[in-house]
Amino acid sequence: MNSPALDLLRRVFGYASFRGEQAVIVDHVVGGGDALVLMPTGGGKSLCYQIPALLRPGVGIVVSPLIALMQNQVDALRQAGVRAACLNSALDFQAVVDTERRLQRGELDLVYVAPERLLTDRFIGLLEQLVTRQGVALFAIDEAHCVSQWGHDFRPEYIQLSQLHERFPAVPRIALTATADQLTRQEIIQRLRLEEARLFVASFDRPNIRYTVVERDNPRQQLLAFLAAHPAAAGIVYCLSRRKVDETAAWLNTQGVRALPYHAGLPAADRQRHQQSFLGDDGVVMVATIAFGMGIDKPDVRFVAHLDLPKSLEAYYQETGRAGRDGEPSEAWMTYGLNDVVIHRQMIEESGAPDEQKRIERQKLDSMLAYCESARCRRVILLNYFGEDAAPCGNCDVCLEPPVVWDGTVAAQKALSAALRTGQRFGAGHLIDLLRGRRTEKIQQFGHDRLPTFGVGAEMDEMAWRSVFRQLLAGGLLEADASAYGALKLTDSARPVLKGQLSLELRRQAARPRGRAARSKTGSPAAAPRPRSESPLLARLREWRSQKAREQGVPAYVILHDRTLFEIAALLPDSVPALLSVPGIGLAKAERYGAELLAIVAAA
Repeated sequence: MNSPALDLLRRVFGYASFRGEQAVIVDHVVGGGDALVLMPTGGGKSLCYQIPALLRPGVGIVVSPLIALMQNQVDALRQAGVRAACLNSALDFQAVVDTERRLQRGELDLVYVAPERLLTDRFIGLLEQLVTRQGVALFAIDEAHCVSQWGHDFRPEYIQLSQLHERFPAVPRIALTATADQLTRQEIIQRLRLEEARLFVASFDRPNIRYTVVERDNPRQQLLAFLAAHPAAAGIVYCLSRRKVDETAAWLNTQGVRALPYHAGLPAADRQRHQQSFLGDDGVVMVATIAFGMGIDKPDVRFVAHLDLPKSLEAYYQETGRAGRDGEPSEAWMTYGLNDVVIHRQMIEESGAPDEQKRIERQKLDSMLAYCESARCRRVILLNYFGEDAAPCGNCDVCLEPPVVWDGTVAAQKALSAALRTGQRFGAGHLIDLLRGRRTEKIQQFGHDRLPTFGVGAEMDEMAWRSVFRQLLAGGLLEADASAYGALKLTDSARPVLKGQLSLELRRQAARPRGRAARSKTGSPAAAPRPRSESPLLARLREWRSQKAREQGVPAYVILHDRTLFEIAALLPDSVPALLSVPGIGLAKAERYGAELLAIVAAA
């Protein structure tokens, strides 16, 4: 026997069954319970509040931090036949008034609201009127991690959302996020007054994403080699600085890659135009700072590349999670170097944050570095960080090409001794020159060519020594002093190694690639996940979808997801009932597009 929720899922959204804990979450909220939902990007969080909002009396109020996210969600709901609208600063006064009137008349099922608008006296007053008439089904707080002061997505208005519980205690609330470690979870619970809420934690695993980390050598060529494995695919390339974003995007265009820049320093009109191009067109590569990404609901992003080290594993997980929301094979690729650690340390120390926040940020950076340098499965490290057990995945660079490990105790002792004998006042470059016996001007200026450690590491090249220093940083034996321009200092953990009381196993530095073919391996295209083949029918379906998207002024995926097109091409439906069996096609879409889709299939 079908439940009302399952029946709604099939009729409106076109899916035959719930995934994971979706059904339990929906039943809990429909019954009036509060919930905190931690679910990975692409895991189906939206349905967890959309279906209860449609089943409960009144309108569902969804708090969302980004205008682009609101509009895309509203467009997708309208395609499914749901009466949805949004209220944000992009609307003119008349559009706001019209939406509020429809809200008061009970003509809307879901309304997406920016937090700053929701907290105005005007909107609170409107909510009070609706609640009096049993007109609010629920409050959904999307991207709930924005309440965390430790995160880079912090929004001060989110803290004030505790007012929802204080003013309207009878209205159920559901807070949702795709990224939250234990510290952030507790902060969400405390600040949003969700102490009595039921906690739902789905697996954070994204098995369709392949994780790869490469040592920085020639980053532009490494990136280009990686992109060569993803021709005409949509993707995101993250850089740390605005200048690097602009320069990388410009260079990629000279290499035949359609790339657009995105950062907070661009005029708002340019950012909007570039974002719409990324969402609406096929094969656009967005080169961006972290200002781009949250709320980008594009399901067919095939890769996320990082040219610089993210500041934490939460940020890395959130950013890489923008790839493969449709469940299709995708890649998370990153290149990084020792200098990344120094830059991040400097940014932390020079910020105006309280000492406790700086301490936490340093710990998060250390975990990020340890992830890069570990010889363990990438996925295991990521999932363990979020409190989830996991076995080696077989779909990351470490599993596919296990690194060689070696007894690096002596090399570590030499590196630590070099830092100690030079007064712990120099960075890795100077210490490597010392170890390799290079009489540079700086080495001679400080008399370091007369130290016992001068030349004791001549048997290893510069890249090998850089690998050693990175691993000593990752292992917590060294730390970068941002106040001393990245000088490397010994920690207490270094003493047992330096005294020979503890041995140290290190991963072997990968051989430096030679030539174009070798550089391709650095970008790992040979190991790239294989996308589905493009049949003539699938190409025709894509062309039809693009035409519909242009006519309606919405992103293509709002019409139909890639996965739905794949299923149509595979199942070859020949009737409306057969079309309704395709995931992602509910009654409204079948009525709106059914005849055209069936005609395309019949003509194939």
